[in-house]
Amino acid sequence: MTTAPSHTPTVAPAVTAPLYAAGFVTAFGAHSIAAGMGAHSGDIGLSLLNLGILLAVYDLAEVVLKPVFGALSDRIGTKPVVVAGLFAFALMSLIGLWGANPLMLGLARIGQGAAASAFSPASSAMVARLAGRNAGTYFGRYGSWKSLGYVAGPLIGAALIFLGGFTFLFAALAVLAAATAVWAMVALPRLDPLPRPRYTLLDLAGQVTHRSFLVPTLVLAAATGALGTAIGFLPALATRHGLDPVAAVAAVSLLALASAATQPWIGRLRDQGRLHDGPGMTAGLLLTAAGIAGVALFPGPATIFAASAAIGVGIGIATPLGFAHLAATTPPERLGRTMGSAELGRELGDAGGPLLVGAVATASALPLGLGVLAAAVAATSLLGIGGSLNSNHRDTP
Repeated sequence: MTTAPSHTPTVAPAVTAPLYAAGFVTAFGAHSIAAGMGAHSGDIGLSLLNLGILLAVYDLAEVVLKPVFGALSDRIGTKPVVVAGLFAFALMSLIGLWGANPLMLGLARIGQGAAASAFSPASSAMVARLAGRNAGTYFGRYGSWKSLGYVAGPLIGAALIFLGGFTFLFAALAVLAAATAVWAMVALPRLDPLPRPRYTLLDLAGQVTHRSFLVPTLVLAAATGALGTAIGFLPALATRHGLDPVAAVAAVSLLALASAATQPWIGRLRDQGRLHDGPGMTAGLLLTAAGIAGVALFPGPATIFAASAAIGVGIGIATPLGFAHLAATTPPERLGRTMGSAELGRELGDAGGPLLVGAVATASALPLGLGVLAAAVAATSLLGIGGSLNSNHRDTP
C-alpha cells in the first residue's frame, strides 16, 4: 500500500474516481428513496406525518454524526472511514429489502444516513488532501458527480421501484455501495493521519467562528438551502401554472444538470487564478437569489425553467469555491473535522431553506416565501465582499 503525500500536484483520475463515486452514492441514495417514498407513500401505508419523519431521519443522522466522523478521519485516516462508511451503507440498505414495512424502511433510512455521515466528510477531506493547490478543480468534479446523483436518483429510483418495488431499489443501492467500497479499498492511497496539536475549547471556538471557516460554510448552507427549496417547491409551482408532472420534474433536472456542468469549469477557473473565492461565491449566490426572485415575481412556465437554470449555475459557482476555500485555509491535520462541520452547515441549510419558505408560504403565499429566501441568499452573498478571502493562506486561529 502506498502512502500519498498531503499535497499532490497531479493525481491520476483512477485515484480520485472512487471518491467521486462515493459522492454519487450519497446523493443518489438519499434522493432516490426520498422521491420513491413520496410517490408511493399511499401504497405502503404512510401518513403524511410518517412520511415526513422518514424523510427527516436521514438528514437528522447526518446533522448529528458528520462532525464526529470528520474528526475521526483526522485521527485514524480518511481511507478507513470512507471504505467502512460505504460498506455500512451497503449493509444498512439490505434492511430496506423489507421496504414495504414502514418500520424497516425507517431503520434503513437512519442507518444509511449514519453511514453517509462517515464517508461523505471523509471523502471531502481526502479530495482536499489529494488536490493540494488544485482544490477548485477536484471539488468541481466531486460536486458535479453529486449533482448527477441528485438528477439520477429520482429517475432511476422510480424505474427500479416500477420493476421490483422498494426491494429492488434497496438491493441496487446495496450493490452500488459495496462495489464502490471495494473500488475505494483497492484504488485509494493510504493517507496517514497527520500530527495534530492539542486544541482547547477556546481554540475550537475561534476556529469555527473565524472568517475563513464561517464565510464559506454560510455560503454552502445558503446554496444548499436554495437547492433543497427548489427541488421541493419548483415542481409544485410548475404544476400550479399548467405544467404536467413530467415537465415539473424536468425543471428540477435542468437545475441539477446546470450545476453539474458548471462546477468543474468554475473549479478550473479558480485554480488558474482567473476567479477568486470571495467575488466568485458572492456572484454565485447573487445569481441564485436572482433566479429565486425571478420565479417569485413572475411565475410561469418560461420563468420556471429560466430560474432553474440560473439557480443551478449559481449553486455550481458557489459550491466548489466554498469547499476549495475551506481546503485552502484549513491545516491538513484537521481537514476531516472542518469538512464535517461544513457539511453540518449544509445540512442545516438544506433543512432551513424549505422550512423558511414553507412557513412564510403557509402564512401568506408561495411567491412571498420564495422572495424571503431570495433576500436571505442575497444577504449571505454580501459576506464574501467585506474583507479579503485569501485562498492561498492557511488560517490557524
